[in-house]
Parts: sequence; structure tokens; C-alpha cells
Amino acid sequence: MNQTQSPKKTTLPREVVKWLQNLDLSFYPKNVRRDFSNGYLVAEIFFHYYPLSFPLHSYDKGTSLSAKQWNWSQIGRSLQKQSLHLLKEAIDGTIHCKSGAAEVLVQEIYTILTSRRIIDVQDRESDFTDQQYQELLPALARSTASKAIKNNLAITEIMAKPDICTNQKKAEVILRRHLEHKAEERVLNPGRFKVKPNRSQLSANNLAPPSQGDECFDSPSGGGTTSSKQRVLNFLSAVISRAY
Repeated sequence: MNQTQSPKKTTLPREVVKWLQNLDLSFYPKNVRRDFSNGYLVAEIFFHYYPLSFPLHSYDKGTSLSAKQWNWSQIGRSLQKQSLHLLKEAIDGTIHCKSGAAEVLVQEIYTILTSRRIIDVQDRESDFTDQQYQELLPALARSTASKAIKNNLAITEIMAKPDICTNQKKAEVILRRHLEHKAEERVLNPGRFKVKPNRSQLSANNLAPPSQGDECFDSPSGGGTTSSKQRVLNFLSAVISRAY
């Protein structure tokens, strides 16, 4: 299970790019998703504004999960001292190289430090998945259910929180969204599936219900998706075993 595989090309608004260039960073982020992941560049940006609160010698330039967790915990404590706040979802998405997360985070930092608004700022409510990228692809090139899970559930997420129930629920959300998109596709393109259009396929009642409370995939649930859930459970168990 690798980092999200949607487009590697990442973009930032022109004013943010110019701002980053003027900060004279130790290196310019050519790949926003990858280069901001470990938090070192974020600390370096804040160092230019709060040098005493963000001493760069305290941060690790490594790319391991432990290095990322150390750097971001340091950043969090320093931000609290300055009464600053970054969107937690954007931080988590950046750590795990989720699609669009680093761009949202950098733009948020730009707004905080410069007090300037960005007109075309990316959606702060994004779920940081590859959904938009998948929608641009022809139907035959879109991800299968297993590929969707691999693309949107990073190995570092599982390593950071190796609780099987937590990761099952994350996988279930991805699987449910994938099934919803497939159901819509069957209605909109019935010829490809050689079926008569049936709008009842879009009903949430025909899809796997989301997990309730602390239940996991092995809890009793509706018939047709049990095998899919079990495959996801087995898949996650194998990944966690290989990770440790």
C-alpha cells in the first residue's frame, strides 16, 4: 500500500509560489506533496517569522514516519505558544502524502503569516482523496475497489495507528464511496455493463451500511458485501503484519 497515486504534479497559486521563493528556503519544494510531508520545510517557513520558537536544529530532515511525527509534534507545540492553529486534517493529509493536503496546508500557512487572502484557495473541506483525479479518467482506467483502498489509505496511516478496527473503518469509507461511484456509473452508462438502467442502484440502502460505534467488518451486516469486507480485513491484516 503506497502513497496516494493520483497526479504527482502539484500546483500552488502564483502569489504563494513567489512568497516561498522570497523566503530563501534551504531547498525549493519541487514536489509539494513529498517535500512538505516531514514538516521540516514548514518549520523553516515559520522560523523566518518566529526564529526563537522554531529552532531548526531541533528538527529532523529524515523522511521516516518517526521523523515526521517528531517534527510535527514540535511544530504543534511551537504553534500553541504563538496561539496559531493549522487544520488538523490538512496536517494529517500532508504527513501521509494525501492528494491536495499539502497544497491546502501551505496556502493556510501563507494566509496566517502574511494576512493575505487567496482568491482561488483550495477547498478546506476536502477529504484529500483521489476522487477528482479518478473522475477525469475514462471509465476503463479508473481504480478497482482494492486499488482505491491502496491509493487512499497510506501505509504510514496504518503504521501511525495500527488499530485494526480504526483502519477497517477507513477502508470501509473508501469502499463505500467506490461502490457509490460504481452504482452511479451503471445508471449513467448502462450499455457498458449490459444492464437496464435502474435508479434504485443509487439508493444508499443497496450499499454496505457504514460502521456503527466500535463495530468492525466482522460484525453482522447486509449479505452482498460481506465477502468484500472480509477481503479488506484480510488485506489490512496482511499489510499491518508486513509493516511490523
